[in-house]
Amino acid sequence: MIRKLINWFDTRRLATAIVFVAIFAMAVRVPADSDAWWHLQAGRVTVESREILQTDLFSHPRYGSAWVNHSWLSQIVLYGLFNLLSYAGLGLLVAAVATAAFVLVYRQMEGDPFSRALIIVLAAATSSVIWSPRPQIFSFLLTATTAYILFLFKWKGINRLWLLPPMFILWANLHAGYALGFMILVAFVIGEAFNHIVGRFIPSDDPVLGWREIGLVVGVALLSVLLLVINPNTTKMWTYYLDTVNIDALRDYIQEWRSPDFHPLFTHPFIWLLLGTLGAMGLSGRRADGTDLALLGMFAYASLLAARNIGPFALVVAPALSRHMAAFLARCGWEAKLRKGYRHTQTRGAINLALLILIVLAALAKVQAPLNPAVIEQTEREGFPVDAVAWIQENQPQGEMFNPYEWGGYLIWKLWPDYRVFADGRTDLYGNEFLLEYLTTEWGQAGFDETLDEYGINLILTYPNTGLASQLNCIGGWEQVYRDEKAVIWVRENLPPE
Repeated sequence: MIRKLINWFDTRRLATAIVFVAIFAMAVRVPADSDAWWHLQAGRVTVESREILQTDLFSHPRYGSAWVNHSWLSQIVLYGLFNLLSYAGLGLLVAAVATAAFVLVYRQMEGDPFSRALIIVLAAATSSVIWSPRPQIFSFLLTATTAYILFLFKWKGINRLWLLPPMFILWANLHAGYALGFMILVAFVIGEAFNHIVGRFIPSDDPVLGWREIGLVVGVALLSVLLLVINPNTTKMWTYYLDTVNIDALRDYIQEWRSPDFHPLFTHPFIWLLLGTLGAMGLSGRRADGTDLALLGMFAYASLLAARNIGPFALVVAPALSRHMAAFLARCGWEAKLRKGYRHTQTRGAINLALLILIVLAALAKVQAPLNPAVIEQTEREGFPVDAVAWIQENQPQGEMFNPYEWGGYLIWKLWPDYRVFADGRTDLYGNEFLLEYLTTEWGQAGFDETLDEYGINLILTYPNTGLASQLNCIGGWEQVYRDEKAVIWVRENLPPE
């Protein structure tokens, strides 16, 4: 058995194995996303009450209001894993889901294992900016699944389209990112129609679906749209995604919904992947497939509008890059040279296995670090007002609270139900007008004091150097009761006893 394994495990298989071990290890991170916290709390409430949350319990400005909780099923999964394995469960979930998504991407790719491995690493680096223990990680996997099902239909002649309607039902209960799946379907139909038109003038060796097959895809897509109503929010899921993206404050001030900032190095892999794909298409000598072009154009456009779309972009573009990279290498004669120059021996197989074992051990060491309680605590302190929250828990100041949007999810996890937040990551719940009012108050602009009075704010937890903190230093009626490098706490003076 061991000898057969050694004979089978050549350098090409080693390269593939290393890639996926590396992706898994890279994806295990400290759960430090603010929105993850309110999802955990919602999951806890759902599990303990055995009722799906459909009204707001966590904020005081919107308390009791209808809430389109589109991620209720994801919240149960996240909380269940957290309850069972603590932070390790969340970190391992993200790693497993990200790795599974790229397994599906890899199966769509062409070329030798080394070029495929290089492209997968680039795509993983591009998409890693969105890997976090939030419901959107399930959309990441289901986006890859949608692309894979359509790949089987077009490139392999295998019809698994019947999986799409039940998958979209599941998706609509996990996360509102189901819109990404429909983007793929639309791009697929447009691309195949383009192939028909262009194919009359420029022949292609790639498979082109007939109008009957395209009609089948359209029918499955329409059925999937209709079935989105099978969730607690029913018909609201038809327009929910549009309702969210049309919030001006979301697009203007929330980082993941804004256009990407390409100055930080971690956003550069998107540029490399985009330019690399365009360059490969130009140099390969292979006619670009219409579906590949439609997916590239649509998802690049979406990514330039909102940074959160960079992850799905990597999933759908990597297979196209691999096809043209393989054609380019074949055109240059390099692919044949690589095959000719490679010889597998039993000794090399044994060395390959030994290398893989060492790499797996190194990956395990890397995985343990982000899940170490001390590392988690340090990361939590770097991003959130840990000591200020401890002060509130100990001293229990009375009244409604004002807090920064970025800390809302964390405060829901740590302080609810004793305190309800002013704002958090559920932008669809608050709406554009309220979020702009929040920003005006946080910046200490004209009318901030009226907002504090309107919402009965008696407790303010904010950053030390915001416009609001500066204003409170200059006006009467507020007492600073706590301050550290991360946060400052103010309470109204002369509050009546509870």
